[in-house]
Amino acid sequence: MTEKTWAEMTPQEKRERRFNNWLNNWGNPFADTEAEKAHRTRVQRLIDVYNVREPDRVPVNLPVGNLPFKLFGINTRTAMYDYDKALQAIASFNEKYSAELEYTAGPFFTPGRILDLLDYKIYAWPGHGIPENATGWQYIEGEYMKVDEYDDLIRDPSDFWIRTYLPRVFGIMEPMRMFQPFTNITENVHVGQFMPLAMPPVQEMLQRMLEVGKEYQRVMEVMMRGGGGGMMSMGLSAFIGGFAKAPFDTIGDTLRGTQGIMTDMFRRPDKLLEALDVIADLTISTILKSPNIDRMTTVSYPLHKAADGWMSQQKFDTFYWPSLKKVMDALINEGLLQNLFAEGSYDTRLEYIDQFPRGAVTWYFDRTDMSRAKKILGKKCCIQGNVPSSMIITGSPQEVKEYCRKLIEDCGKGGGFILAAGSIADNPKLENLKAMMAAVREYGSYRK
Repeated sequence: MTEKTWAEMTPQEKRERRFNNWLNNWGNPFADTEAEKAHRTRVQRLIDVYNVREPDRVPVNLPVGNLPFKLFGINTRTAMYDYDKALQAIASFNEKYSAELEYTAGPFFTPGRILDLLDYKIYAWPGHGIPENATGWQYIEGEYMKVDEYDDLIRDPSDFWIRTYLPRVFGIMEPMRMFQPFTNITENVHVGQFMPLAMPPVQEMLQRMLEVGKEYQRVMEVMMRGGGGGMMSMGLSAFIGGFAKAPFDTIGDTLRGTQGIMTDMFRRPDKLLEALDVIADLTISTILKSPNIDRMTTVSYPLHKAADGWMSQQKFDTFYWPSLKKVMDALINEGLLQNLFAEGSYDTRLEYIDQFPRGAVTWYFDRTDMSRAKKILGKKCCIQGNVPSSMIITGSPQEVKEYCRKLIEDCGKGGGFILAAGSIADNPKLENLKAMMAAVREYGSYRK
């Protein structure tokens, strides 16, 4: 019997193919048989819960946050600017705690010097707009697309991004405003449109971009030299997942800002809906044309502007959900698991969002009633989350363990449940992470 081509497969068959490739580490060798066994156990456990089946044990998504840096004496700013120290801290954390916590910290840190070279304007980070001892980022709310620019975005989003949006948010790209639309170049008479390359600001921009490239090269050299913070030596491959946003959030966060999109819903709804459809198509294309698409298993979305109380159900039905569902449906069709982080509470949305095939979506809840979410979504969707980050930071191990026990009892039956915090905690207590693991080991087994 001839094996089906990708186009002939159902979405579920495509998803199974992606999961099997992940389970088999995409054909890459393991360091040893123990590393292979650990990988297969962890991955199979996740595959089971994503498919809403009972695994051997409830999986855990630990809110480790910046703890590897804190435990080994460096702050977030140091980790962002001294790549060797950041990787050493991660490797030391993994060597000391990965077996006990069943968690391997990845070598993920944002290179601060690259942000400086790019002159990134829409975030503040430690030592750049916020104190050096701060633990995270701060978004700078703004109107990065003007209200009269909807037509420019709709007509040609790539041109709008390159010549209007990026120069606003990256100071390094300000000279891109000097160019005409590149789609104007259709004949040899248009080669003159490259004349801005003769201008000193453009030449300076290109030189600075070369510096960005060299800095990225230095980051990659440190990563390779350090073995990925210990991941490579443990035989653990990096998990590859895509990142997307709800089209409403792309416009409301990235472009118009909160105030802008709130007024646009009332003053220019038709133009907003047209733009949402354009952004939905752009989001789908971006994921499916990713160079890593063949090794991708999930696509994760942080849902910023649809929580209870943020907008009415009528506005949610009109502006938020249709374009998001369009993206999700297209990616589900390609076998990609949809992982949605519902920030805030989604108690009023639960009945409405139950619109997808079994095993196609996993919901990560922040403050939603998990018992109710299990009853409404649990037959078709994996759910996770809800352990308060405040408790992970300030509570006692006994409080954490008891909270986790109740979550497991309420949500674990039948599988499809991952124990997790409602959000990543800054400065979590190590003993509270150990309490989460103690709870799942004591109460989370399906095969006693």
